[in-house]
Amino acid sequence: MKVEELKSYEVLEKREISDINSVTYLCRHKKTGARVALVSNDDDNKVFYIGFRTTPKDSTGVAHILEHCVLCGSREFPVKDPFIELAKGSLNTFLNAMTYPDHTVYPVASCNDKDFQNLMHVYLDAVFYPNIYKNEAIFRQEGWHYELDEAGELTYNGVVYNEMKGAFSSPDNVLYREINKALYPHTTYGYESGGDPENIPELTYEQFLDFHRTYYHPSNSYIYLYGNMDMAEKLTFIDEHYLSVYDRLEVDSQVASEAPFVVPVRRVREFPVSEGESAEENTYLAWNMSVGDTLWHFRSLISPCAPYPARL
Repeated sequence: MKVEELKSYEVLEKREISDINSVTYLCRHKKTGARVALVSNDDDNKVFYIGFRTTPKDSTGVAHILEHCVLCGSREFPVKDPFIELAKGSLNTFLNAMTYPDHTVYPVASCNDKDFQNLMHVYLDAVFYPNIYKNEAIFRQEGWHYELDEAGELTYNGVVYNEMKGAFSSPDNVLYREINKALYPHTTYGYESGGDPENIPELTYEQFLDFHRTYYHPSNSYIYLYGNMDMAEKLTFIDEHYLSVYDRLEVDSQVASEAPFVVPVRRVREFPVSEGESAEENTYLAWNMSVGDTLWHFRSLISPCAPYPARL
């Protein structure tokens, strides 16, 4: 069966791109509105990912913690850590998950057909049916929990909490975050999607679950397939095992535009340096501007007088 013949999807665009010897499709799942991009070619290295637009409204790191937690067991794969098991036993050529300021993606790749199908199945089950609702300990382990240190003092611990403590020890990372906070204070980019160690312990278990209920829905998803495979077969599997169970949902995940500044903004932030290091040699200065929109390059390519294109 061809992609165009699938009843569960509508093909919005089909295009041959000779530069990469590929036939591409932009599709939409009819029932849920899930967006699908296909790049069909003779590359044996097959790629799949599912992504969600995740726009946190604070710096508790909920998107980052959730990325860790969904890969700690699911409905059909209830092992403690399927991600580690896949890394050890799979024939994958790529296996990871990444959290960005405005989206989260789960990409996998393999040259083996059976292995690729299994990887895709594990990741789809992980994002839609994670064990986080059955086991709060997953959130506590990956996010944050209380612990007594050797001195008997109450401290915070957790995989993401400790990871971000390390990230925040880098002056370059601190500078980058301060730039985003200054340029985009009223958008998702003004928050730390990875989690600020000062704010991570503010995240509750219920808020964490609400984030998954809201954003990890097919209506807010982006699905991508690349390589030499039966695209119609893969789309049928995705529909029958996952997407068809859901109804369409209006998910408010849009990224708002930051209003222009009336006057320049100046920020000063201190960060620790090692004992004996010179403060002068470890001082950073940055001058930044936010200009236009991410789609403005289309305008400049078309005509300097053309109207701004609508958001895709």
